[in-house]
Amino acid sequence: MIVYWNIDPVLFHIGPVKVHWYGLFFAAGLFIAYHLVLSMARREKVDSRNLEPIFIVVISGVVIGARLAHCFLYEPAYYLSHPMEIPAIWEGGLASHGGIAGGTLGLWWGARRYGIHFFWLFGRVGLAALPAAAMIRVGNFFNSEILGKETSGKTGIVFARIDEIPRHPVMLYEAISYLLIFLVLYFFYRRSRYTRSFDFHLAGVVILMIFSVRFILEYYKIPQAEYAADMIMSVGQILSIPFIAIGMILIVSGFWIKNGNTEPDFPSSCRDASSEKAGR
Repeated sequence: MIVYWNIDPVLFHIGPVKVHWYGLFFAAGLFIAYHLVLSMARREKVDSRNLEPIFIVVISGVVIGARLAHCFLYEPAYYLSHPMEIPAIWEGGLASHGGIAGGTLGLWWGARRYGIHFFWLFGRVGLAALPAAAMIRVGNFFNSEILGKETSGKTGIVFARIDEIPRHPVMLYEAISYLLIFLVLYFFYRRSRYTRSFDFHLAGVVILMIFSVRFILEYYKIPQAEYAADMIMSVGQILSIPFIAIGMILIVSGFWIKNGNTEPDFPSSCRDASSEKAGR
C-alpha cells in the first residue's frame, strides 16, 4: 500500500514564531525521559534532588553535540564556508551520534559534580532516552526528513513535500525499534538487582542495542553526507561502530565485576563519594 504524506511541519504560529511538530515531539520526549529517570531513582531509593541540574546540562550537551556533529560530519564544506550559520539550530540539522557524545559529557560532569556513580547515571538516562529518541524520529517523520531509499513501488510512503517516490519510512522503523528495545529492557530492569555489575550491563546493552539498530537501518536510508555517497558504509554506520564497541566493553566489564565479587550487595548503586570512601 502506498501512503501519501504531506503534513505541514509547522504546527502553529505565535506571531512571527513558528512552532514545529518536531519541537513538540522533542520537548515531550525530554519530559518523559526526565520523569522516567526520577521514577527509577525513587524506585531504587536514590536521592533525586540533583537530577534536575544534571538534566539541564545533559540537554545542553545533547543539543550542542548534535549540532556540531551535523555541521562538521555531514556538511563540513558548507558550514566551514558559512560558520555564522553553525548556531542556527532552528533551521534544522542535528546528528544523534554527536548528541549522545555531548549528553555523555554532561552526565560525566553531573557524576563528578554531585558524587553520583557515572554508570548508574548513564544506564538509567540511556534507558529513559529510548522513548525520547523514538519521539524525535516521529518528529523527523513530520518534517519529511531522514528519508529512506526507494521501495519496489507497491508499498511505501510518498513524502509529497520532497518528491513522488515511494520510500521506506526509515525514521518510523527507528522509532518502533527504540520503543521495543525500551519495553524489553525496562521489563528486565524492573526485575533485576541493582548491583554495580547491573549498572555496567544496563549501560552497555542500551548503547549496543541503539547503535546496532542504527547501523542496520542505515542500509535503508539515502546517504545523508554527499561526500560519502560512494563509500562502502555510510557516515552513520562508521560513527556507530565505536559506540557498538563501547557497549560490548561495558557488558564484558559488568561480567568481570560480577565474577570478581567486587560489587555491593545492596539495592542502590548510586552512592555519594563520602560514603564510598568510608566503606559505608
